[in-house]
Amino acid sequence: QVQLTESGGGLVQAGGSVRLSCAASGRTISYGMGWFRQAPGKEREFVAAIKWNGGSTYYADSVKGRFTISRDNAKNMLYLQMNSLKPEDTAVYYCAAQWRYYSDSVGRTAYDYWGQGTQVTVSS
Repeated sequence: QVQLTESGGGLVQAGGSVRLSCAASGRTISYGMGWFRQAPGKEREFVAAIKWNGGSTYYADSVKGRFTISRDNAKNMLYLQMNSLKPEDTAVYYCAAQWRYYSDSVGRTAYDYWGQGTQVTVSS
């Protein structure tokens, strides 16, 4: 089994930055990982994803140019650097991991493990 634990969320002013971290324990993640978010009353949506070797990254249009996903395979860690934050970025952010190869990196069903989430609140 794999456990994913997010950290780094909190309250930040619009225009500010936050770095989220996700620690994977139990087993080494050898496939893709991603970040999703869910705002109150909305469905969970894709934010960013990264392949195992870090060579390919994917972003939602709403965060492209502002967020950067990265990973440290030696430490079994995933990160999301969020800059130029906007109030509409307010959500619970979830880390997700694939346990086998998926061609898809964006869909929720392409991920096998999920963290409990960390709240990010952006004030205007």
